[in-house]
Amino acid sequence: MNKETVEKIKSNPDYQKLVSTRSSFAVKLSIMMLAVYFTFILLIAFDPAVLGTPLSGGSVTTIGIPVGIGIIIFAIILTGIYTKRANGEFDELSNNVKNSIKEI
Repeated sequence: MNKETVEKIKSNPDYQKLVSTRSSFAVKLSIMMLAVYFTFILLIAFDPAVLGTPLSGGSVTTIGIPVGIGIIIFAIILTGIYTKRANGEFDELSNNVKNSIKEI
């Protein structure tokens, strides 16, 4: 790809919107995941008894197990949200950029 084509892509409004929207969305999802994960880790570090509490009187399973599974499910949900938006809005903007390059 030559410099002229690269500059045309960079100046394309759809490309600029794609980059800014996708980046800000990815940062928001990353912050959400990091907040949940680090809260879990800090809870383990500073108050492990909370997660070590049994679910019921004679149970061997602690609160930490469903909380850990919840974090995994949360990550899967965030991945699904990103994928859904990527397959919709982001693909459309990307295709618009590709089509504008074909016209050159």
